[in-house]
Amino acid sequence: MEKSKSRHISCEIETGTCGSGEEGQIEEVQLNLQERVQLIYYTDPICSACWAIEPYLKKFELEYGEYLRIEHKMGGLLPGWKGFADRANGISRPSDVAHHWDEVGQLTGMSIDGDIWVEDPLESSFPPSIAFKAAQRQGEAFAVCFLRRIREQLFLEKKNITKEAVLLEAINDCQGDSGQFLKDYHDPATEQSFHVEKRMRKTYGVRGFPTFIFIGKDGKGYRISGTSGYENYVLALEKAYGKTLTPAPIRVSELALVQTYGLLATKEISTVLSQDAAITYSNLKQLAEEGAVLHVPHKFGDFWKKVAVIA
Repeated sequence: MEKSKSRHISCEIETGTCGSGEEGQIEEVQLNLQERVQLIYYTDPICSACWAIEPYLKKFELEYGEYLRIEHKMGGLLPGWKGFADRANGISRPSDVAHHWDEVGQLTGMSIDGDIWVEDPLESSFPPSIAFKAAQRQGEAFAVCFLRRIREQLFLEKKNITKEAVLLEAINDCQGDSGQFLKDYHDPATEQSFHVEKRMRKTYGVRGFPTFIFIGKDGKGYRISGTSGYENYVLALEKAYGKTLTPAPIRVSELALVQTYGLLATKEISTVLSQDAAITYSNLKQLAEEGAVLHVPHKFGDFWKKVAVIA
């Protein structure tokens, strides 16, 4: 994450809402001994702040991925609407979330269409969280692909990711085994594993999403809650590692990034390349005119899609 001027955003567990405030701080926590540096990432499929941080997380993985391993954990942002009320933000029903999501989309450059909360509102974030746990049984890389895809479905395409048909679409888009997914998704042990992670939030001191916990070999952890400046993530990693680290150089083009990830926002590409957004957009627009990528405009920003190769 660049030395940004962006505001701190966090999705709170107690209220289930996402808002902005002062920049996240690094907090020291004591955990179990580790053989290597580990990054525990507490998130939720419907967390708008987690979607907003995607550009910086990509950059961080490319520059510092060799120094750590990332473990995704589901935190359970929205159990359900029964008895739920966030009077401070005027939220007592799903339709009240629409404006908040639109604000995050406009603020961060990662488009979000809040109309889903009016047109086809989600009753809970638990089903897609359990679906992620099921996807993990097909491998961590596959589960990460699946998580990204269901977020695209939700934030960009206004699809209700609590529905099994939508989840299966994401499984197929990531070239997974749909039969295996259904078996794992309906396995009580999968749901139990989600609830275990949810209960473990207190152990890690997780108060909202995203929360990143960098754990060093000595078991000492460094926690960042909500979004933060890029330099704070690097600092937390170096504290856990015990020394200054050298980032890997990022020498890729806009086209190569789109081909690697499949679908990226202008914001994601400009952040990864440490490049002005206007220059990035101009380069991508030229690639689209040449037929090398597809331009996919959304409510509050532009995305660029990999061109399918027909055999």
